[in-house]
Amino acid sequence: MIRTQIQLTEEQSQALKDMSVRKQESISELIRKAVDMLLQSSPDITVEEKRQRAIAATGTLRSGIKDLAVNHDKYLAGGYGQ
Repeated sequence: MIRTQIQLTEEQSQALKDMSVRKQESISELIRKAVDMLLQSSPDITVEEKRQRAIAATGTLRSGIKDLAVNHDKYLAGGYGQ
């Protein structure tokens, strides 16, 4: 393992200490788990992959509204309650 120094707010430090006692886990383990969750929820996606996903999604949804392309501003405003 690699030792890393971080700075926490007083509130974060106290909350971690309290959680550590409740869960009977070290603060380090709690932080490692939090980092793992962050890394899993934020996968790196290349610009090319984003572009390919957008292209693949194009045309896959249907609203059933025949004049949507012409009156999209009106429908958008209606969606926002204006």
